[in-house]
This record gives sequence, structure tokens and C-alpha cells, in this order.
Amino acid sequence: MDRIQSLEMRGISKSFQDVKANREINLTVSSGEILGLLGENGAGKTTLVNILYGLYHPDDGQILINGEPVRLRSPKDSMRAGIGMIHQHFMLVEKHTVLENIALGYAEAPFLFPQRSLRGRIRELSAQYGLDVDPDKPIWELSAGEQQRVEIIKALSRNADLLIMDEPTSVLTPQETDELFDILRKMTSGGHSVILISHKLEEIMDICNRVMVLRKGQVTGEARIEEVDKGKLAVMMIGRQIAAAYPKTDIDPGDAVLEITGLDVDSDRGLPAVRGLSLVVRRNEILGIAGVSGNGQQELVETITGLRQPLSGSVMMKGVPLDHADARKAHTLGITHVPEERIKYGIVPNLLLYENSVLKRHRDEPFSNWIQMNYAVIKDHAGKLVDGFNVDAPSINIRVKNLSGGNIQKLILGREISGGPDLLIAAHPTYGLDVGATEYVRKQIIELRDKGGAVLLVSEDLDELFMVCDRIAVMFEGRFMGQVTPDSCTIEEIGLMMAGSTLQEA
Repeated sequence: MDRIQSLEMRGISKSFQDVKANREINLTVSSGEILGLLGENGAGKTTLVNILYGLYHPDDGQILINGEPVRLRSPKDSMRAGIGMIHQHFMLVEKHTVLENIALGYAEAPFLFPQRSLRGRIRELSAQYGLDVDPDKPIWELSAGEQQRVEIIKALSRNADLLIMDEPTSVLTPQETDELFDILRKMTSGGHSVILISHKLEEIMDICNRVMVLRKGQVTGEARIEEVDKGKLAVMMIGRQIAAAYPKTDIDPGDAVLEITGLDVDSDRGLPAVRGLSLVVRRNEILGIAGVSGNGQQELVETITGLRQPLSGSVMMKGVPLDHADARKAHTLGITHVPEERIKYGIVPNLLLYENSVLKRHRDEPFSNWIQMNYAVIKDHAGKLVDGFNVDAPSINIRVKNLSGGNIQKLILGREISGGPDLLIAAHPTYGLDVGATEYVRKQIIELRDKGGAVLLVSEDLDELFMVCDRIAVMFEGRFMGQVTPDSCTIEEIGLMMAGSTLQEA
């Protein structure tokens, strides 16, 4: 097929039972263009690009490439047509090398594919677009940015002219994000096109030529980047302006709530995850933990919440030792937890909303007297959570699995805050949420801090950490590279520490 000079999605509609995910959407993208795709959770972005990649079939509408109608029945059809997709979670086999991963999926069986030819193609693409990777390195040894380059090479080696990228910067340091944007600019200058899905308005403004905004399955706005600003995009996306800042009460931190000294923890594979780590979190304080995923943050959180046994070191909660894996004791001492994997660990999907509203507290008064549950009190509590934390649910009797991701997160946050915790541990609390839900969650965390709570906030979103935190500690390979206040350093300096530089070197 000829190179893609233009692609058009015309009148695309798609429903799932009674839910209309896409309603007569028109989208165009031309050679050399980066189109930003914005929208809240459930706006229809994923459905639309999945149709373009052949994963879903539209109920109505058609797709045209270079003015000619095409039928994309599968991802293989889309790849043959010159469309590639790089998912938010990379589709790579960790134990295989870069070369082996790129060979997988070719029409020829990988063991028959001429490795010399493929190796040459990798070198050619690497040199052309600045995609520096070692073909013989196993994937597990690569950083997130390097793994993303492998995905780009994999798509380009299959002659993709149009790349769909879903939240491509979510696991990157600021420096890796800059490198990615340089790569995308080189690609588009050579005639490639990109559809970029992102919830970060600033990134859309930085890298895209045009932006299209979806809300409730329909297009609510489309413009060239020079015609809009972040405020206008937010109004298109959620129907109102978002807060420019998150005001916090000017208050000195209080007594230490959590004290960790010389903590050593291993990962599930028996490898060092946390090494010699010490920290203090005080009342009226939000301590942010920055770092690329996989640098010990998960093991640190699991140790504090009583889910993982430390090798050595001291964890003290209000002066009481938490040196053994005991989640019940951690809860009793006033620790609550908003987990990173909210569906897997934060809720029981098949239980009703009101049942999920008292998880971990279902044996406590007034919800139970240890003999039977007090369902009237539980339902009243659930109703107050729904109202107080702006959970959009038709009823407290709905199964939680039927709520959107943003509303599930609001429910979990409300449940964990409503008990008046001494320490809230929030792991990536706004990850994957739309702008409106993100704004709400951040305000609730700040409100808890202002009321005397202590917060440990783990996030890869540096803008978020700078907006809400009083102090920021940067983790790399299980150690702190430095602890700073948001007004004493720059995002670029934090990014360097995330990549392994010390505070002095940054």
C-alpha cells in the first residue's frame, strides 16, 4: 500500500449494549502532523483508536486512507495499512532481547527471519530517528524510555506511517519525555503522523499541531494548538475551568507520625528493592515520593502498610514499632491506604457500593458489633461518601465494577479518609483519571493535610508533586537521591535525580 498521506474517520459510531461510546465522530490526520486526542475517562478515546487499530468494528461510519475506503478487521489489517499502536503498557517479552521482540509478530516465523537484515533495519531506524537501543540487550535490563524506543522501532520496522500513542509519557522522566518529543518531531518531519492520547494539557500544547476533544462520545472541540490555551482545552473537556492552583493552609508541620530508619526490603524475586532508607512524615504535611516505577516505591508502601516483611531497619507509627508484616495492626494504628492497583487491591468488584464503603472497617463500630453487621448504618455511611466525595453512582446498590475508574478512586479515597486517619498513604492516586477527577482527588488530599493528617504521596506525575506536596523525596534503585521542597528546586533537577543523580549532582 502507498504511504499514508491522509487518514479520515467519517461518522464513526460504536455502542456497547446501551452505552454509546462513539457518536458520529469525524477525525482527520495528515502526513507530518501530530494530533492530540483529549477527553475524560469514558469520553470514547480508547474506543475510537481501538477501531482505528482493528480491535473493534464500528457500528456505523467508514475509514478512508488517501481518500480510499478501507476495512480494518484486525490489528494485522491495520498494520498492513501502515497504522501502528504503542500501548500505555508496553507489549514486550522481558526475557527476550530487543532483536527477538522486534522479530516477533512478523509474517515470517521469527526463527526463519534473517536476523542480519533485521539488525541492519534496527540500526538504520536508530540512526535516522535517534532511537538508540542495543539489539542484543534483554528487555528487563532497559529503562522505561528505552523500552518505549523498542516499541517505536517495532512499529516503524513494520512500515507504520501513522503511530497511535496512548499516554506515552506516563512512565518517563522529564528528560526521557524531552527525548521522546525530539524523536516524534524527527518522525513527523520525515512524513510520519502521530495520534497522541494524553491527559496532560501542557504536553498537548508542547508537541501537538492540532487537538481534538471528546466528551461523552462526541467531539466537543477541535483546533490548531496556536488557537487555544490550557483553559480553553479544559472547558472543552470537562465543561468548566480547572483550578490553576491548590491552596493549602500555611501551617508548620506537627509531631512525627511515621518514622523510618535504615529500612532494607527485598522484592518478590529476592532482589534488593529498598536499601538503607530513612524518612519522617509529620502531621499537617504531605511528603511526596518521586521516581520512575520499579525503584522500590511499591515495596516501601507495602512494608509501611503491613503487607511486606522488612529485612532490617525500623518502622515506627506514632512511636509503636511496625517491624512485622501486620496489615491489621497498621490499620489499627491509623494508617489508611489508597493502592496503586485500585481494582485489584482497593475494592471487591462484585460487591455492592455500600459493601465496599466499609472494607477494612466492617468489623468496627458502628458498622458491626462483632456478631452482626448494622446494614442501616453502613448504607447511611455509603450515602454520605457518595455525596461528600462526589461519586457519580445511580445507587449505593450498584456493583462497584460498573463504576468508572474515576468514581472508583473517589469511593476508595472517601472510604480511606472518612475514618480520620493519622497517616494516608496514596499511591498514584490520580493515575489514569480525567482532569475533573484529578482536581477533586488532589483537593481532598490537601484538605486532609490541612486538618492535621499526614500524607505520604507516591506519584510519577511531577506536576502533581510540585502542586500539592510540602516536601519531595526522590527514589532511585531503592535509595533516596535527595529530599527537597518544591520551591527549592526545579522539575528538571527532580528528573535528574529520578535518573540516578544525587541532589548535589542535579
